[in-house]
Amino acid sequence: MTLRIIASGCCGRMGRVLSGHISRREGCRIVAGIDSAAQKYYDYPVYGDFESCDVSADVIVDFSSPSALEPLLKYAASRDMPLVIATTGYLPEQAEAIKEASGKIPVFYTANMSLGINLLVELAKTAARVLGDGFDIEIVEKHHNRKIDAPSGTAHMIANAVSKALLHESRPVYGRGRESGKRAKGDIGIHAVRGGTITGEHEIIFAGQDEVVTLGHHASSPEIFAAGAVNAAFFIYGKQPGLFSMADLTGGRN
Repeated sequence: MTLRIIASGCCGRMGRVLSGHISRREGCRIVAGIDSAAQKYYDYPVYGDFESCDVSADVIVDFSSPSALEPLLKYAASRDMPLVIATTGYLPEQAEAIKEASGKIPVFYTANMSLGINLLVELAKTAARVLGDGFDIEIVEKHHNRKIDAPSGTAHMIANAVSKALLHESRPVYGRGRESGKRAKGDIGIHAVRGGTITGEHEIIFAGQDEVVTLGHHASSPEIFAAGAVNAAFFIYGKQPGLFSMADLTGGRN
């Protein structure tokens, strides 16, 4: 069978990357796109909103924006359609809405669709367990100048994973412009850099007495995120309602 995909946010930067990736990939095709811009870049029909779309599909892949979440969830739930959410920057109440929707339909949701990033998170958790008590932890993320959310959802994901792995209490510190005094034990520094066309870089620094351990990931192309989202679409198709993540796809642990 050929997996039929609705591309939400198809006119945006990642939506077009997704379309290009799927056009070169076997076993799947985009049957419709949803975007308020309603511009046609590829050979599938594009609708300005979900209400206008009456195309049959197997799964929705979303690379849109947090503002589009409510109609996205409503449409997917009304059609019992599996949903892959690759958008970041959601507020806590929106994350809760995603979780609630997963009680009705299968939802795949992760802060980063890259297999390498998710491996980085696992490595960071191991490093935190081994080094955490005697090492200060700083996270630096870099992205292109058009990225809206800062710090990135991936930086938050890394910080949360590291915090859970530590044996002592911790707190996130966003930048240090307003922080005075020496660094407090348990601080996890999170720093955002925006510039040019940087696809995505994440670095985790474990700084100890006379030694530093650094873990990092560099994305050379947004294609890796599109590939991960399509892998998630194949994975989630046919699943029962529930909330899935990259850990489920790779067989790892949260």
